[in-house]
Amino acid sequence: MRTSDDAFHLAIPARDLDEAEAFYVKLLGCKLARRYADRITLDFFGDQLVCHLSDRIEEHPEMYPRHFGITFRRREDFDALVRLARVRGATFFAEPSQRFDGLVEEHSTFVLVDPSNNLVEFKHYLDPRMMY
Repeated sequence: MRTSDDAFHLAIPARDLDEAEAFYVKLLGCKLARRYADRITLDFFGDQLVCHLSDRIEEHPEMYPRHFGITFRRREDFDALVRLARVRGATFFAEPSQRFDGLVEEHSTFVLVDPSNNLVEFKHYLDPRMMY
């Protein structure tokens, strides 16, 4: 079974590694772990994100079925990232909003678009039991 010492791994396409590094490291504050000619490996909020150089970039991304992101346990972390994204000029695919108002699944969400049109969603559930 996975423990807190393990990391989830996700690989996504990137048309330009400098753009990807600027977005994930400089804009979002992730840590660059490694860089090679064809990919960068990042500490993405405690998990491993690899941006592979690719010419297969989705021109018009849609939220479903493909997106990824982070569900924050603490509302303060969600709010801080919203502020950071605004100050640093991130491109919002979906502005911060509430979903499922009044239901146990109620949560705050926003979606950013990275330079390769990957959609990155950030969430915070009012009821922490709904994270999974």
